[in-house]
Amino acid sequence: MTEPVLTLDGVVAGYGRLTILHGTTLRVRQGTITTMIGPNGAGKSTVFKAVFGLLPIESGTIHFKGEDITVRRPRELLARGVVYVPQGRNLFPELTVRHNLELGGVTMRDEALLRQRIEQVLDRFPMLREKSTRQASTLSGGEQKILELGRGMLLDPSLVLIDEPSIGLAPLMVRQVFDELIRLRDSGVTVLMVEQNARSALAISDDALVLEQGRLALAGRAPDILADPRVGALFLGGGLGETASP
Repeated sequence: MTEPVLTLDGVVAGYGRLTILHGTTLRVRQGTITTMIGPNGAGKSTVFKAVFGLLPIESGTIHFKGEDITVRRPRELLARGVVYVPQGRNLFPELTVRHNLELGGVTMRDEALLRQRIEQVLDRFPMLREKSTRQASTLSGGEQKILELGRGMLLDPSLVLIDEPSIGLAPLMVRQVFDELIRLRDSGVTVLMVEQNARSALAISDDALVLEQGRLALAGRAPDILADPRVGALFLGGGLGETASP
């Protein structure tokens, strides 16, 4: 069995006095797409913020590639190969595609390496090369999300945390973004995704995690979770496609 690249053990975290994660324990296998689903308020986005050092951990531990990263800051995690793509648009809309990529490498001190990485990203995402001189605001929603992914790839990550990549996208653009996630996985990058379009996300995933009230309720291979009759009950009687992120 593939070794986990990311582990959370008994993590308790939240916002001030509001605790969201109540001893969350989970594993993410290396070289997979793992989708995390759960009802509104289950703590999915909070898991990402805890992993990426954006929230203090009250108790428990987080390990990445066997290293304890529980108290690491975002800049340190970026240097270790962890990239976080949050919900919504996180670009500089009035700047060009290329300039957005350059700013994505602001933590890199080697300018020659940054230029090389930008060319690699443009090779990987030909659409970005074609539109490299356009303002980011002129791109479609799906293209902007791919630009965010490309910017994250500048740091040569081994783990990508991506939160709700399909929000606001037309079905064709959702398919395009999901196809890029598959390519990332096939190139050896581990992807952990939160996605409200659960049925479509599980269809491209290797593994699935189901959160309920800040705890892991189910875990397993994505096809098994998709077919599990217990999953519907965790969504207040709704179908998988009706889930929402906190």
